[in-house]
Amino acid sequence: MSAIKTGGQERSNRGIKVAGAPISWGVCEVPGWGHQLHRDRVLAEMRGAGLSATELGPDGFLPADPAELTAVLDAQGLSCVGGFVPVVLHDASHDPADDLAGPVASLRAAGAGVVVLAAATGADGYDSRPVLDDDQWATLLANLDRLSDLAAAAGLLAVLHPHVGTMVETRSDVDRVLAGSAIPLCLDTGHLLIGGTDPLELAKSVPHRVKHTHLKDVDAALAARVQSGELTYTDAVRAGMYTPLGTGDIDIAGIVSVLRNNGFDGWFVMEQDTILDGEPTDEGPVRDVRTSVAYLKSVTA
Repeated sequence: MSAIKTGGQERSNRGIKVAGAPISWGVCEVPGWGHQLHRDRVLAEMRGAGLSATELGPDGFLPADPAELTAVLDAQGLSCVGGFVPVVLHDASHDPADDLAGPVASLRAAGAGVVVLAAATGADGYDSRPVLDDDQWATLLANLDRLSDLAAAAGLLAVLHPHVGTMVETRSDVDRVLAGSAIPLCLDTGHLLIGGTDPLELAKSVPHRVKHTHLKDVDAALAARVQSGELTYTDAVRAGMYTPLGTGDIDIAGIVSVLRNNGFDGWFVMEQDTILDGEPTDEGPVRDVRTSVAYLKSVTA
């Protein structure tokens, strides 16, 4: 693994679209992940940090009823850009279209544009994953294109999120998807680095395949301990592997610049995966969110 800050790329003058995500407040779909803050606090702090849009977060964080969902978002002055949807794609006996129906309905109700798919293992958490055979890979790739078509029919863009502890984690996994499927990517800078992919190099090599981003900064030393098996992914998150933008080892400014200069017009979603032990007694996670917002503004001014 390399610390890939390089800087110096030319910037375009186009404005960018920036959103937040509940995981920056420790809100996560993994059972036992940590203390889950109430949505009212998260959304109010998101808006107070200068963000005007969010991803949906895990099932149950926001209302499933379309009218209630839009009312909750409107009350905080937030729009919805998309949602993270982990689905099992490699099992020929399982139809992932059934798993997509509910999230698609919620996203359409919220006026969102993006379904962020992840190739789930079928188990809880992201600390381990099985190895797929060629038949399972063929099923996964076919399902990616099928779900992409289903999302498009509903007026949404499906993207694949390479993610630690899923079936698309490593650089070879990413390359297999790029070669075997037409689905665009969600460029998650943190998960790519931890999985062994330089996110700046990927952005340079296939900018046309990147349609959505999750911006994370990473402590590369902790990420290396995950790669070596010394730490589980969850323990590394708890230890602070994800840092505010501009304070870790990823060249966030370079990645943003490369994408903008190649015509990227999607969302930059700021994510700093966090695990909370309890209700914060101080400012809590919003302090780091404000740091990230300020950094992103400074590199896109």
